[in-house]
Amino acid sequence: MFSLELKIEAILFFKNESVSISELAKLTGEKSEVLKASLFKLREFYKDRGIVVIFDGEFVSFGTHPDVSELIENLAKEEFSRELSRASLETLAIILYKGPISRREIDHIRGVNSGLILRSLMIRGLIERTEGTERSYSYKATLKLLEHLGITRREDLPEYQMAFKKIKEFMETIPTEQDG
Repeated sequence: MFSLELKIEAILFFKNESVSISELAKLTGEKSEVLKASLFKLREFYKDRGIVVIFDGEFVSFGTHPDVSELIENLAKEEFSRELSRASLETLAIILYKGPISRREIDHIRGVNSGLILRSLMIRGLIERTEGTERSYSYKATLKLLEHLGITRREDLPEYQMAFKKIKEFMETIPTEQDG
């Protein structure tokens, strides 16, 4: 049987974003007190590693160790000086034409995990995360992005109505969790 710490690590790695204690409890079947004890063990385990466990009492995530902040800052500058990848542009287009949209919907449309791309687009200030439904976040274009594109609202995007209709039709073909 896998340890609770191993399960928590796997969930945090897979989600690649903050996870609430209540969601961890639901996913692992453990009580919040037990989860918090395991999180403190994980925090201790990672204290001298390149990644750390960030925990504010309600949400938990992985982060980089403060001692390597200069290295990470340089990597980020290098990354953001490059043009957006095809996958980033694809994700950005989905958010522009369909947003606000959940990460789950984005992953469904793209067929792959979009967590890292979403994070990169947020760091660049092109998208923002807002409270969604059912304890998840939604993503939408920032005003900065609309300004950069020279539009005042997303309905002014090229062929918006046709693209929105096609996205809606595509989304209707995707089975929902309720459909089984």
